[in-house]
Amino acid sequence: MRIYNAPSIIAGLLVLIGLLTFPFWYNAGDVVAAPEPSLDTPVLQGLQDKQCIEPTPYMRSKHMELLRHWRDEVVRKGKAIYVASDGREYEMSLQGTCLDCHSNTDQFCGRCHDYAGVEPGCWTCHLQPEENVP
Repeated sequence: MRIYNAPSIIAGLLVLIGLLTFPFWYNAGDVVAAPEPSLDTPVLQGLQDKQCIEPTPYMRSKHMELLRHWRDEVVRKGKAIYVASDGREYEMSLQGTCLDCHSNTDQFCGRCHDYAGVEPGCWTCHLQPEENVP
């Protein structure tokens, strides 16, 4: 069996494969360091025990699940108090609990969300706070 124009077809396929795989091999080996959120806010500086409502690894990986759970508990079930894994109680409120300590949303929330390329839906219901850092 003979393939007519075989060199042209093979060259075209190689160019197509090269174009389709370009984004993968172009960025191979590039490492972008994960951002460090800023914890420099007046409220956090004044705290003796700088601990979030749950341990840091949990908050890094599951904070949106926690916020959705809070939303459902408050809106659908009328509950307002969250009992953390260590037994402490908090008001289930993005603006009253979370943003009280993390008032620097651009430096805290924004850095990681920009790095991950995600747009949180928080501000569709809540007012986006003005930066409150010294």
